[in-house]
Amino acid sequence: MAFELMEFCEPAPEPGRPFTGTRETIVATYDDEAEAIEHGRRLWREAREVRSSDVMWWIVRVPGESLARWIADKSSDVEQILDLTTNELIPVQ
Repeated sequence: MAFELMEFCEPAPEPGRPFTGTRETIVATYDDEAEAIEHGRRLWREAREVRSSDVMWWIVRVPGESLARWIADKSSDVEQILDLTTNELIPVQ
């Protein structure tokens, strides 16, 4: 099974300019889910160190699936996973 690390970015709006939408980028595809999550963690931590008003988040999923197996938001220091039995996001301990 393959896993893809996705990055989503909503650039900070510039005064007088319309919202440009969310950019969705496939960062990389991995054979190992843990490797995809570790790369996502590095990107997430690096982005949290940069002063920016961009809204960003990262997910790991099976290509084509709409459910994330791991998610991290730039504005939060909490990683989450999706409980597929309840469809609830659960903080990673």
